[in-house]
Parts: sequence; structure tokens; C-alpha cells
Amino acid sequence: MQKYITILILFYCFFNSELFAQNLNLKIIGANSYETEIIDDFDYNKNHTDYNSISNEGDLIQQQIIENGYIESIRYANKKINDSTFQIKFQLNSKYENIEIEYNKSELIENIINSVSEKSFENHFTVPFLNIEETLLLINTKLANNGFPFTKTRLSEITIKNKNTLAAYLIIEKDGKKRSLDKIIIKGYEKFPESYLKRFLKIKPEKTFNIETIKSKLNALDNLRFAQQTKEPEILFTKDSTSLYIYLQKSQSNTFDGFLGFSTNEETNKIDFNGYIDLELNNNLNYGETFNILYKSDESEQKNFEATINMPYLFSSPIGTEFSLKILKRDSSFTSVNQKANVFYQMNFKNKLFLGLEDTESSNLLNEEINTEIQDYKTKLYNLKYVFENSQNRNSLFQTKSFTSIELGIGNRKIKINSEKQEKLEVHAFHSFYLNNKNSLYIRIKASILNSNTYLENELFRFGGINSIRGFQENSILANQYLVFNTEYRYHLSNNIYAHTILDFSNFENKISNIKENLYGFGFGFGVKTKAGLLKFNFANGKTEAQNFKFSNSKIHISLVSIF
Repeated sequence: MQKYITILILFYCFFNSELFAQNLNLKIIGANSYETEIIDDFDYNKNHTDYNSISNEGDLIQQQIIENGYIESIRYANKKINDSTFQIKFQLNSKYENIEIEYNKSELIENIINSVSEKSFENHFTVPFLNIEETLLLINTKLANNGFPFTKTRLSEITIKNKNTLAAYLIIEKDGKKRSLDKIIIKGYEKFPESYLKRFLKIKPEKTFNIETIKSKLNALDNLRFAQQTKEPEILFTKDSTSLYIYLQKSQSNTFDGFLGFSTNEETNKIDFNGYIDLELNNNLNYGETFNILYKSDESEQKNFEATINMPYLFSSPIGTEFSLKILKRDSSFTSVNQKANVFYQMNFKNKLFLGLEDTESSNLLNEEINTEIQDYKTKLYNLKYVFENSQNRNSLFQTKSFTSIELGIGNRKIKINSEKQEKLEVHAFHSFYLNNKNSLYIRIKASILNSNTYLENELFRFGGINSIRGFQENSILANQYLVFNTEYRYHLSNNIYAHTILDFSNFENKISNIKENLYGFGFGFGVKTKAGLLKFNFANGKTEAQNFKFSNSKIHISLVSIF
């Protein structure tokens, strides 16, 4: 029986070891009730398991007391009140609120002093005593970013100036001469365009070494489609040089976008098919260049071909060029050829400013007596354009968060021997508002205005369809000015699937036909990110103000955006 009792006791003690642990109380007091209240504000731990824990708690409180300006405080020996209670007494004495720091003017520039103190003088500055550690760390960081990464700072000759203020001298220990960035080494993507280091990232050798600035500039890689960082940059310091290692990998950035649309032809009651192919090639020659080809064919027997090439940072300068060719053929009515040549300045990784020349030539394929609104003409415009683009997480469904393009053209249109002044304004902007991880709101505005005394049908803007107001035939609406307002409420079912609403509005004017009306588009859609790319499905119905809702007017668009 005694054996079982012993086993039971051992078993109970094994699972209840706290029976052997002491429960000790700690009380820390000051020299008087006022000092005790100050110490209580430090919110120390009053319950402990052993004497070592009490002693360590006393050390922590003593450090906090000194850091709060009581540098003349006195700590008395630990006192045992009874078997379970210990007492530690401090005499705080005077509290010093500020410290006046003297420094060598040849070692610290005025900008650094002004960044750490609001009270600076010719050879000293004053900071709150509580901010001493933060101030020294900030000075050290500033000096490191000015080319002295191994700088050490400390205070010496600490004395009492008056009852509230201490005085000290700042010691700055610099290891060697001022460092500059001597070499930049790319690892993983050795053919990364050198011009992008100098102009896009604005990281250049022979500049004063500043690791914080380098890290912030490398964040711009998030706005670059064809490359991404694989790990944090590293610095190699040798006795005579400083080398920066950047770890990159080339990303898949070519895109193929195409869609197939079908609807019921109101005249024949047959299904009409239409679609387009949009191919964009990025950085295939490792110069950061972009080449885009767009071919579109719709049910109105209209064919559109566009080709654009963009070459940034020519000869490692911030200047780039962009050329485009657009050919439009409208059944057997007319053909138009538009050519643009632009020079642009890359202000930074988000902003570009373009200046260029646009030339358009259109040929009437009909007998002029049949349609006098279609005529041969030539237009020459001088263009000014601004583009802003803000990218986001490259792994998201939508890699561009914000985009704005504003283009203004001024010039002349010639018909035979007659010349007429024209102005053209085109605006395209969109932004995604992220409400939370699941919900977002997408808003897009697209507007174009052609200002002229007279108008020709073959020079009017053409819009409608999946890339403008949805629920209408592709490019079926002609206008000398129009506004399209697209909205989508998007709900992300997962990282790869989302569903959205379609609510579009448009206002347009056609002075040739003397039409000015509003258009509406309603519908829904979804997108699925597959191995082949982003598959999108849109179902939309469009109506005018005077038109009743007809289900037969609905349009279905299926598109695939593939990245390779």
C-alpha cells in the first residue's frame, strides 16, 4: 500500500512542479511617496519565482530610471520583508530634462544638426535627455549615408550644467576616408540593360555611398515588367573599394491578348463573330524595348492594324523614341493611314513626357457623289503627351494599379487645296480602389475631342465594344467627341478567380449626323487565372436613351491574356 502511495505522490508532483516553485512578491519604492509614484509608472513585474528574477527586475528598473534622466539615482540593497516579499529602494534625486551636446563643426554639417535638434547653435545643440540614444543613432545613420558606413558616435566629458541640463562632448569615430560606390554587379540577369541602372533606377558608380537610398531606388523594380529582385542587395567592402551586388532575374513580360465576340445580327438574325489579337513583346533584345502589334476585325467589316515600337534611354540618356503605324480599312468606303513619331523624356520610373508629330492620310474608295462626307484628306498634328503608370504586385491579377494618358494635338487638315485648323484631345485614365483583400472598385475614363469647323466621316473617332462601352458592336459608334465611363465592382473569390459587375456610361456627339445622346451598358463577368493566362468572360447589354431593353442586344466576349 505504501508503494502505491509513493508512486501517486511522485506522479502528482511531476505534473504539478509549480508546488516547488516559490511565489515571491516585489515592491519597489522611492525615498518618499512622490518618488514611489514615479517608480510605479514604470509598470514593473511584481510577481517572481526566485530571487534571481527579482534582482534582474531591479536591474531593468534601474536602467529605465537612468534613461529617464535620473542619472544621480541611488539603489539600495535588496531587502527581505518576509518569506515571500522583497523590497528594493531607490533614491531618485534630481531629474535632468535636457542635454547640451558640443561638437566639432568640421565633422558635422548643418543639415544633420537641424534634423536631430530644434535648438542648434554655432558649436552645440540641445536635445531632450530621453532622446539621447535616438539622436546618436540618427547622427550615425546620417553619416553612414554620407559615405561613412562604419562611423561610431558616443558622448564623453558628461558634466552637470545646471539643475535641469547636462553637458557633453560628441565623439565621432570615422573608419577611413569617405566611401563612394565603385562598382555595380548584376547577378542572375547579367544582360540587364545598363541604361536602366543609370536612368530608371538612377544608381550610378562614383556617387557617395548611401545604402538607404540604394534600397529605396531598387523598389522601382516593382514597376518594371521584365525583371525582378530575387533577394536583398548586398555590399562588399574592401580596403579600397565598395561594390554593390544586385540579384535579379528576367521575368516573363511578353503578352498575348485576344478575344472572340459574338452577337445576333439584327438584319440577318444570324450570329456575327468578331475579335482581335494584341501581341506585346517586351525586352526581347535586352534593351528595355517594347514592340506591340494589334489586329482587329469586327462585324461591320472594319479592319484595324496597329504597330508600335518604343525604345527608351537611347545612348544611356533619359531620352527615348516611339514610332507607331495605324491602318484602318472600312469595308469598301475608305482607308486611313496614321503615323506617329515621338520623342519622350523619362522623368522618373512612373512619369513620361512626349513631344511628337502625327500624320494621317485617308483615301475615299467610293464615288464622291455617293457619300460626300467621305473625302480624301491629309492631317498633320504636333502632339504633346503625358503618361503616368503605377504598377503593383506582379503576381496579382491586375499588374497596373493606376494609369493616366493625356495627349493634345494641334495642326491642320487639308482637303484638296483647302486647309483648316484642328485640335485633338485624348484622355485615358483608370484606377483600382482596393477596399480590402476581397473587394475592389475599378474606374476608367476615356474621352476624345476633335475640334474643327467641319467634319468628315472618315476622320471621326470610332468606339464601342469590349475596350470602350460594353454591350455595343465593336467600333460601331462614330463621334467627333465622346466620353466613356466604365466601372467594375470586383469580388476576388481567390487569388486566381474574380467576378465583377459591368456598369458603363457614355455620352457622344456626331455633328455630321446631328446626334448627341447617352449610352448605357450593363452586365457581369468573371476572370480565371489559368496556366495559359487570364481567361475573361464578359456578358453585357447596351441600350440608348430612346431604346428599350432587348435581351437580343446582349454581347458575349471571351478573351485570354497570356504572359510568356
